[in-house]
Amino acid sequence: MSIAETAKSNGVDFYEYLKKLFTDLPNLGIQQLPEILVQYMPWSKSIQAECRK
Repeated sequence: MSIAETAKSNGVDFYEYLKKLFTDLPNLGIQQLPEILVQYMPWSKSIQAECRK
Protein backbone atom coordinates (compact mmCIF):
# COMPACT_ATOMS: atom_id res chain seq x y z
CA MET A 1 0.00 0.00 0.00
CA SER A 2 2.84 2.43 0.64
CA ILE A 3 3.88 2.22 -3.02
CA ALA A 4 0.32 3.01 -4.11
CA GLU A 5 0.06 5.94 -1.70
CA THR A 6 3.47 7.30 -2.71
CA ALA A 7 2.48 7.12 -6.37
CA LYS A 8 -0.84 8.83 -5.66
CA SER A 9 0.79 11.61 -3.62
CA ASN A 10 3.15 12.28 -6.55
CA GLY A 11 0.31 12.54 -9.08
CA VAL A 12 1.08 9.16 -10.67
CA ASP A 13 -1.65 6.78 -11.83
CA PHE A 14 -0.83 3.60 -9.91
CA TYR A 15 -2.08 1.21 -12.61
CA GLU A 16 -0.02 2.95 -15.31
CA TYR A 17 2.97 3.00 -12.97
CA LEU A 18 2.76 -0.76 -12.37
CA LYS A 19 2.43 -1.40 -16.11
CA LYS A 20 5.56 0.68 -16.72
CA LEU A 21 7.52 -1.12 -13.99
CA PHE A 22 6.50 -4.60 -15.12
CA THR A 23 7.26 -3.73 -18.74
CA ASP A 24 10.59 -1.96 -18.31
CA LEU A 25 12.32 -3.48 -15.29
CA PRO A 26 12.76 -7.04 -16.61
CA ASN A 27 14.68 -5.63 -19.59
CA LEU A 28 17.04 -3.35 -17.65
CA GLY A 29 20.51 -4.28 -16.46
CA ILE A 30 19.84 -3.32 -12.86
CA GLN A 31 22.36 -5.86 -11.61
CA GLN A 32 25.13 -3.92 -13.37
CA LEU A 33 23.64 -0.44 -12.86
CA PRO A 34 21.40 -0.37 -9.79
CA GLU A 35 21.37 3.45 -9.84
CA ILE A 36 19.06 3.26 -12.86
CA LEU A 37 16.21 2.43 -10.46
CA VAL A 38 16.16 6.07 -9.32
CA GLN A 39 14.57 6.88 -12.69
CA TYR A 40 11.65 4.60 -11.81
CA MET A 41 10.69 6.11 -8.46
CA PRO A 42 7.25 7.76 -8.29
CA TRP A 43 8.84 11.17 -7.65
CA SER A 44 10.91 10.93 -10.86
CA LYS A 45 9.87 13.62 -13.32
CA SER A 46 9.94 11.13 -16.22
CA ILE A 47 7.61 8.72 -14.38
CA GLN A 48 5.30 11.56 -13.43
CA ALA A 49 5.16 12.64 -17.09
CA GLU A 50 4.52 9.12 -18.43
CA CYS A 51 2.10 7.90 -15.75
CA ARG A 52 0.20 11.09 -14.97
CA LYS A 53 -3.37 10.80 -13.73
